Amino acid sequence: MSMNRQQRRQLKKSGDAHADGSPTAQRRRQASSGPPKETRTGPGEFVGEVRGELRKVVWPSREELINYSVVVFFTIVFLTAIIAGLDYLTGEGVLQLFKTD
Repeated sequence: MSMNRQQRRQLKKSGDAHADGSPTAQRRRQASSGPPKETRTGPGEFVGEVRGELRKVVWPSREELINYSVVVFFTIVFLTAIIAGLDYLTGEGVLQLFKTD
């Protein structure tokens, strides 16, 4: 089989041909160059890492927590009132639209 120089180099590089270009009987197996397999973390190490991450968290003060809670509560009340009002108006509109006299 005739090969050009590039094909011959590629076959040598992949291990499918000898230096003179003749085919090899068996292809060489190369070790996988992928990332090494990581070992699983044990439960004790996992809990330790979680505790370490929780120590890094900046927790809100009591005053900040109360302020945030009040803001969330009033936002929920306000949005609930708007949605309830729109629901009532839409329902009345539909009833008036299909009212039969």
